[in-house]
Amino acid sequence: MRPIATTRAATGIATGKLAVWWVLASEVVIFGGLLASYVMHRLGHPEWADAAIHTDVRIGAFNTFVLLSSSLTAVLAHQAAERGDGKKAARYLYWTIFGAVTFLGVKTFEWYTEITHGYTITSNTFWSFYYSAAGLHALHVIAGAVIMAIVARDAARNRQLHRVELIGIYWHFVDIVWIFLFPLLYIAK
Repeated sequence: MRPIATTRAATGIATGKLAVWWVLASEVVIFGGLLASYVMHRLGHPEWADAAIHTDVRIGAFNTFVLLSSSLTAVLAHQAAERGDGKKAARYLYWTIFGAVTFLGVKTFEWYTEITHGYTITSNTFWSFYYSAAGLHALHVIAGAVIMAIVARDAARNRQLHRVELIGIYWHFVDIVWIFLFPLLYIAK
């Protein structure tokens, strides 16, 4: 049985889904402000290209592939949950979590390499923005993976299957943010 808070829909939208969209609206403000600030500074500082050239496009592209693949498994989890197959939904969510862990592992390797080459958050303003934006995104990946593990545990027991869609919506937002970060931090040199 679903808690009443998840079944009420005075607006025509389930309360849980509405809550997720409100959270994402606030996240758009946060990431939007950060990215707009980055673009404005980048346009005013052409010397940033000298710092940006040291980001590794191959690593960024690989992580883009990983996140987009994890979005696919999140969609497949939602489809399984819609059919009432919690065990299958949980398996797909675990694959999505694997994608998150892979992304974070690659990001850790990348940052280790950059830092050991002297590119730290205090090197210049480009690297400050780079680590701030990528770090904030990485925190969202971690939060998504933790919440997804909780949802997957319940889904495996065929409980609270509606939450598979909710974490999927959040996960797609995390991927969309990366779609903006990847070209700004890795390609636009």
